[in-house]
Amino acid sequence: MTIRAIRGATTLDVDEREHLHKRTIELVEAMLMENDLSTDDLISIFFTCTPDIHSDFPAAAARGLGLGDLPLMCAVEMDVDGALGRVIRVMAHAHLDTPRREVKHVYLHDAVSLRKDLAQ
Repeated sequence: MTIRAIRGATTLDVDEREHLHKRTIELVEAMLMENDLSTDDLISIFFTCTPDIHSDFPAAAARGLGLGDLPLMCAVEMDVDGALGRVIRVMAHAHLDTPRREVKHVYLHDAVSLRKDLAQ
């Protein structure tokens, strides 16, 4: 089986814990669904957040999906002038036999503006 990286991003309307959890879960579930994966296919997930997110870690939300035994990591995204705010980005590694060019990357809410070429 091949290992592939799947990218995704979403935005928050407000920096509140419940909202962050809802949007993170929505994103991870969409990435799994779009690529016809189960949580058992995942190897690891790396999350980044823009510096304006303080309410919680996206990894805490992912644990709510039953991913507590999966390596999860969070980091702060670069603080670039003029960049879109309140963004959660994801890079998930998974066992996926799909050719790299056919991997479906998922960008939700205002994050569709980040990669219009990849957004579903």
